[in-house]
Amino acid sequence: MTEVVSGANPGPSQPLLAKRTSKRWIISALITTAIVVLPVFSVLYLAFFPDENIWPHLIDTTLPRYLTTTLKLMIGVGALTLVIGLATAWTVTMCEFPGRKFFEWALLLPFAVPAYVIAYVYTSLLDYAGPVQKTLREWFGWQSASDYWFPEIRSLEGAILMIGLVLYPYVYLLGRAAFMEQSPSLFAVSRSLGHSALSTFFRVVLPIARPAIAVGLSLVLMETLNDFGTVDFFAVQTLTLGLFDTWMNLGNLGGAAQIASTMLIFVVILVTLERYSRRRQQQFAARDNRDPIHRFTMSFPRQMICLAVCAAPLLFGFIIPGATLGYYAWEYFEESWNPSFIRNTFNSLSLSGTAALTTLLIGVTLAYSRRLHNTRSMQVLMRLSSLGYAMPGAVLAVGVIIPLAGFDNWLDGLMRDYFGFSTGLLLSGSAFALVFAYTVRFLAVSAGSVESALQKITPSMDMASRSLGHTPGKTLVKVHLPMLRGTLVTAALVVFVDCMKELPATLILRPFNYETLATYVYQFASDEMLYQSALPSLIIVLAGIVPIILMSRSISASRTMS
Repeated sequence: MTEVVSGANPGPSQPLLAKRTSKRWIISALITTAIVVLPVFSVLYLAFFPDENIWPHLIDTTLPRYLTTTLKLMIGVGALTLVIGLATAWTVTMCEFPGRKFFEWALLLPFAVPAYVIAYVYTSLLDYAGPVQKTLREWFGWQSASDYWFPEIRSLEGAILMIGLVLYPYVYLLGRAAFMEQSPSLFAVSRSLGHSALSTFFRVVLPIARPAIAVGLSLVLMETLNDFGTVDFFAVQTLTLGLFDTWMNLGNLGGAAQIASTMLIFVVILVTLERYSRRRQQQFAARDNRDPIHRFTMSFPRQMICLAVCAAPLLFGFIIPGATLGYYAWEYFEESWNPSFIRNTFNSLSLSGTAALTTLLIGVTLAYSRRLHNTRSMQVLMRLSSLGYAMPGAVLAVGVIIPLAGFDNWLDGLMRDYFGFSTGLLLSGSAFALVFAYTVRFLAVSAGSVESALQKITPSMDMASRSLGHTPGKTLVKVHLPMLRGTLVTAALVVFVDCMKELPATLILRPFNYETLATYVYQFASDEMLYQSALPSLIIVLAGIVPIILMSRSISASRTMS
C-alpha cells in the first residue's frame, strides 16, 4: 500500500528552481560586467575610429612633451612615496619610541587630503604674496623677488612634493601590513648572524614584503596619472592636462580618446609590472606570525630620529594644511557659508551616497555570484569589473560620455521623428553620468572587500541554509549580509570619500550649473580665491578621516603587539 504524504512536493522541481536561480546570478554578473567595461571599449573604439584623426598632429607637437612630463612626475612621486612610506612603516612597526601608537594611525591622515587641496594651501603659503616670503622680506629687508632666491612652488618639483605628501599612505599602509605579517623568528635569526637592524631590513624584510609594496606603489602611480587639479594649478603639462585641453579647448573628442588610450597603456604597463614583480613569489604564513613583535630598543638620540621620521610627513602632509584650512575657514566663514556652498555640499553628499550604495549593491552581486560559481569565467568577470579602478578619472569620463551621448542622440532622434518632441540629454546631461562614472571607477573597492570577506565564511553556512529550503538569494539576505555588516559599512565609507574627492571625471561629466564640493574648490582656486575655497576643502578633508581610522584599527587588530 502506498503512503500519500501531504505538503511540499520534494520532486525535481526544487533542483530545477535552484538551477534557474543560480543562472540568474550568472546572468546578472555578466550584464553588470558588460556595462562596467563599456567605457573602456568606448575609449578604444573612438581612438581607432575618430571623426577627425589628429593623432599625427599630436605626435608631432604636444604628445612627446605630455609623455615626458608624465614620466618625470610619476618617477618623482613614486620615489618620494617609496622613501616616506617604507621609512615610516618600518619605524612604527619595529622601533620603540615616544608617540609610536599615535603615529600608527596618524600617518594615514594625509590620505584624507586631496592633492589639489594641499597644492592650493601651500601655494597660498609659499607664493610671493604669501606669509612665508612676506615674512622673509621683512626680516632681511628684501624689496623684490630679484633680491633673493626662493623655490618655485608652481613647478614640476612642487607637483611631485604635493602629490607625494598625500599618496605615501598607500605604501605605508600595505608596507606596514606586510611587516606585521612576517615571522619574528626571521628577525631573531638575522640578528644572531650579526646583521644590524638596517641590514635586516634590506636583506630579509624588504624582499619578503616586496609584493605588497609593489601593489602600493602601483596604486600611487595610478593616482598620480589620474591627478588633474594639482598639475592644472601648477601648469605641469601631463597627459591628463593634455586630454582636457584637447577636448575642452580644441573640441576634439576623438583626439581626447587617443590621449586617453595612451594613458590606458600606462595603466596596463603598471599592472603588468606589479604582477611580474611577484610572479614567482609564494609566501605561506609562519607558525609564529601571530606572536608578539619584539621591537628594537634604542638610545634617546635614535628615538628622536624615529620621532622626526614619522612627524615630518604628518606635519607637512596634514597638520599644516589642516590648520591653514581651519584658520581660513574661520576667518572667511561668513563669506563661505552661503546658499551655493549649502547646495554644493548637498550635491556632493547625495552623489557620493548614491554611488556608494550602487557600488555596494553591484559589488555584492558580483562577489556572491563568484561564490556560487567559482569558475575561471567568473574570475575573469571579476577582473574585468575591476578595470574601472585602474582608469584615470579623465579617461573614464571620455569612456562614459561616448555611449551615454550616443544613446541620448538616438533616443532624441527617435522621439523627434515619431512624436515631434525632443528628449534632450537624459543620461549624458544629468547626474546619472556622474553616478555611473563613480560606480565604474570605484566598483573594485566594494567588490574586492565583499569578495575577501565572503571567502572567510565557511561553505557549510550555505549548505545548512540550502538544506532548510532557502534559495541563494535568501541565503545571502539572511545569512551572509548580517555577517558582512562591518565590511559593507567600511567599503561604503571608502567609496563615499573617494567620490567626494574625485575631480577630473566630475569636471567633465557634471551637468550645467551643477557643482560639487570638489569642483567648487577647483573654481575658487582657478580664480585665485584660495581663502573662499577653505571651508569646502575642509569638509572634504574631514569626510575622509573616519574610514582612515577604521582602516588603521583593522590593521592593528590583525596582530598582537608587545
